[in-house]
Amino acid sequence: MTNQKYDLLFLCTGNSARSILGEYLLKKIDPLRFNSYSAGANPTGQINPLVQNILCEKFNIDSTDARSKSWMEFKGVHFDFVITVCDNAKESCPIWPGQPIIAHWASPDPAHFKGSEEEKKHQIYEVALQIRRRLELFTSLPLEKMDRLKLSEQMTSLATESLQA
Repeated sequence: MTNQKYDLLFLCTGNSARSILGEYLLKKIDPLRFNSYSAGANPTGQINPLVQNILCEKFNIDSTDARSKSWMEFKGVHFDFVITVCDNAKESCPIWPGQPIIAHWASPDPAHFKGSEEEKKHQIYEVALQIRRRLELFTSLPLEKMDRLKLSEQMTSLATESLQA
């Protein structure tokens, strides 16, 4: 990999929660090295309001411009990295031009969380912390010095990072 700004796409089924968290957390963590995007296989058309609340309250991130969109919007775009954050997106992930490095970082689906609004917010916050931890580790890698195979291995190993790591 060379010294450049990398394009990274987060994929999920609905593009309403986990992929949005990934996109906006990366925008905050390393905006100088990464252009961050998100999309879904079957977008819901709306962002989970609790996700936007968590981004704002816990991470001081303004995600008011976030929108749920189809990955077809990015057809033909050459990404350096594609990260699926749900099993459904992993199974139906299209072939991307330019052979991006693909990793699967599954996280629990906020659409399935039960309980009060406060309990759901806490669960979403835990998912956000998991994604943030993975992104912090990923962005600390010396990408410019790593070959594709080693980088792919490192990205895959980040999927096992726990919330307490």
